[in-house]
Amino acid sequence: RVMRVGWICNTQPIKKQQQDVLGFLEANKIEFEEKDIAANEENRKWMRENVPEDSRPASGNPLPPRLFNDSRYLGDYEAFFEARENNAVYAFLGLTAPPGSKVAEPAQPVCDNGDKCGTAVLQSPL
Repeated sequence: RVMRVGWICNTQPIKKQQQDVLGFLEANKIEFEEKDIAANEENRKWMRENVPEDSRPASGNPLPPRLFNDSRYLGDYEAFFEARENNAVYAFLGLTAPPGSKVAEPAQPVCDNGDKCGTAVLQSPL
């Protein structure tokens, strides 16, 4: 699988986000392909067409970086950052985590009363 990363280097915050994503991919030896949407109209069009409607801004075009696994849209920088903070970045990228990597435990569902489902709640009489 090849990660596609749409990018453009015109503002400092976006450039920092791009470097953050690319640095993670490189450090973890994840194969990826950068798509320069500033200099290449075809790449810009591809990104606009492949970002789902519900992930687009109310006005204007989606800002990079945007991540894709082949042509499947994964999310923007905020989604990537959140996944990384939760040790769930490999799942976010649609990849199997390598042996020995830190991977988050799957979240347990929470029942209506706020307890974890499947956990017995014992109350002793007073």
